[in-house]
Amino acid sequence: MHKSATIRDVAREAGVSVAVVSRVLNDTGPVAPATRAKVVEVIDRLAYRPRDAARELQNGGTSTIGLVLADLTNPFFARLADRVVWEARARGVHVVLLTTQEDPHLEAESIDTLIGRSVSAVIATPTGGNVEKWSRLLDLEVSVVFVDREIEELPAIDVVSITNRESSAVATQHLIDLGHERIAFISGPLSTSTGRDRLAGFRETMSAAGLVVDDELVHPIPFRGDAGSDAVGTLLSLTEPPTAVIVGNTAQVRSALRRIKQSGIDLPDALSVIVFDDNPWTELVSPPLTVVRQPIDMLALHSVELALGRARGHLTEPRRRVDVDADFVRRSSTAALETARSH
Repeated sequence: MHKSATIRDVAREAGVSVAVVSRVLNDTGPVAPATRAKVVEVIDRLAYRPRDAARELQNGGTSTIGLVLADLTNPFFARLADRVVWEARARGVHVVLLTTQEDPHLEAESIDTLIGRSVSAVIATPTGGNVEKWSRLLDLEVSVVFVDREIEELPAIDVVSITNRESSAVATQHLIDLGHERIAFISGPLSTSTGRDRLAGFRETMSAAGLVVDDELVHPIPFRGDAGSDAVGTLLSLTEPPTAVIVGNTAQVRSALRRIKQSGIDLPDALSVIVFDDNPWTELVSPPLTVVRQPIDMLALHSVELALGRARGHLTEPRRRVDVDADFVRRSSTAALETARSH
């Protein structure tokens, strides 16, 4: 049986003392950048992982999990972070929070940081890249749970998500039932599973209703920046603009709505709108917005339970997927097409 590497093995291979390796692992003292890089390379090559965190969890003690989220300026992820920390602390577990700002390079650095911290588990919303880095965590026996998004090339990783395709289908069908045929869809980037699934649900529902999807009405856009405003501007400038729009990109909801307001478009008289969002303000604006409400509390609960269950050895079966149903909440930003036109 292959013997696991020890901290002394790492020190010998890197040509440094055990104390230096310890400082790199725990980030407790100054280490020259070149030396740190060498130590990290040897840790990675030897697949060395301190077992303290895992042993603590298995013995029921306090340990640390990593939380890697895409963008804390997105209210969805900010609330998710708050709930994950709450669920973890309720179980006596600390959380190290890192944000990638939707940048795969920052995500790679975050994974390396968590390996160095010897966390027992990681909960993450992946950017869609860094397949080898995520696989490395699994090789080191770190339990990983993807929340909200997943990576197809990593089928062994547990996933907790809302039913994105179905939620998008329900929103689309609602507009079709109101008589809308020219419906626009603003999604997240198609490099993410949420972007792909929500757009797929839209297209499938339109097709099932015998409606053709005009490609100029479909806008997959980045999560960061002001692309929501730009997408709305493009849609409203069309010779035949849409009568309804679904904003399936939670990070761009405010940007899209701001452009609609600036354009003087009356909701729902001139345009019906549905957004993927569950901010308190969505029911306080005028008119209150029809929304796909994502159950953040349940996403956090299932993510923490899966991550800790794996780390503590309570879950031994292959990958588990938890799909949580979102709530469709109809308010006043959608109306029947004939009703809107009569105003």
